[in-house]
Amino acid sequence: MAIPIYTFLKLKMPGLGRVITVGTSFQCAYKCEVKCYNHAIVIVASRELAAIKKEVVEEALNPKRSTGSFELVEGSKEVLIDLSNPEGKVVRIGTTFSSK
Repeated sequence: MAIPIYTFLKLKMPGLGRVITVGTSFQCAYKCEVKCYNHAIVIVASRELAAIKKEVVEEALNPKRSTGSFELVEGSKEVLIDLSNPEGKVVRIGTTFSSK
C-alpha cells in the first residue's frame, strides 16, 4: 500500500499508527533510474535473443529447406580460374544481361 510521490522523491506507506515517509536525493534517484534502465535493456535483449533463438531452431529443423544447391542459369559460361591448370577450379559467369 505504498504511494510513490515522484515530484518530491518521497515514498509514503502506512505504519503503526502513523505514515512512514522515506525520502532520497536527486543523485540517488538518478543512480536508481540508470540501474533500472540497464536492467530493462537486459530483459528486452534476453527476450529478443530467445525469440531469435527459437526462429533459428525452427529454421534448422525444417527438412524442406533448400540445401543450397544451385541450378545453372540459361546463358551461363564456365571459366577456368587458373589457366595453367586445366583441371583446376571453375567459376560460372552469366553471358546475358537483363533489360534493367
